[in-house]
Amino acid sequence: MLSLFITPAFAQESVTLDMAEPITEEKTLSILELMMSGGVGGQLIMLSLLILSIIAVYIFVERYLTIQRAGKEDPQFISSIREHVQKGNLDAARSLCNRTDTPVARMLEKGVARIGRPLNDISAAIENVGKLETYKLETNLATLATISGAAPMIGFLGTVIGMILAFHQMANAGGQVNVEMLAGGIYTAMTTTVAGLVVGILAFLGYNVLVTKVEKVVFKMEAGSTAFIDLLHEPA
Repeated sequence: MLSLFITPAFAQESVTLDMAEPITEEKTLSILELMMSGGVGGQLIMLSLLILSIIAVYIFVERYLTIQRAGKEDPQFISSIREHVQKGNLDAARSLCNRTDTPVARMLEKGVARIGRPLNDISAAIENVGKLETYKLETNLATLATISGAAPMIGFLGTVIGMILAFHQMANAGGQVNVEMLAGGIYTAMTTTVAGLVVGILAFLGYNVLVTKVEKVVFKMEAGSTAFIDLLHEPA
């Protein structure tokens, strides 16, 4: 009988203790909250990196599409130019070049216009047009390369600013230093570093992709100009 009276008391005490235990909730941060948690200095750094990332994406997309169009090649183009030149129909050859919107066509158009002059003059004219076309293809690639190097440095600048803020808080707090006091500076240091590295890596990868595509187009330009010069060396 004694056990019947004691057991409910222990059960009630256990329930009371369980209800008194604090319920802890896991706190998570969204990307936006993480970006805004670094204070004014961190926010300025993140804004700079955001602007650089937008510029990098714009340059990559614009250059990619431009280089992609420049690299398109009609398998019959060189054969048609050869046929027109061999028949002496230079106007048709120039008209075909004008209708074809590629660097190779613009180079050969200049070469067709110089037919009748010494081969060295024709070759020099084609080479000059080729240099100009290459320069056009490489437009803004230097800017993309600069972003790939500057973004991590800006991120590291945010790291230094964050650590300065953290030590400043420690100096002002005297002997009473807690984690919350250092959180702003630590957030600034970590978030800006990560953001700078991400922007820099993506810009670096984009730059190398574009450089590779430009090299392929330049190779096609050289092949087209060589084929045209060889055509002029053929006996009439």
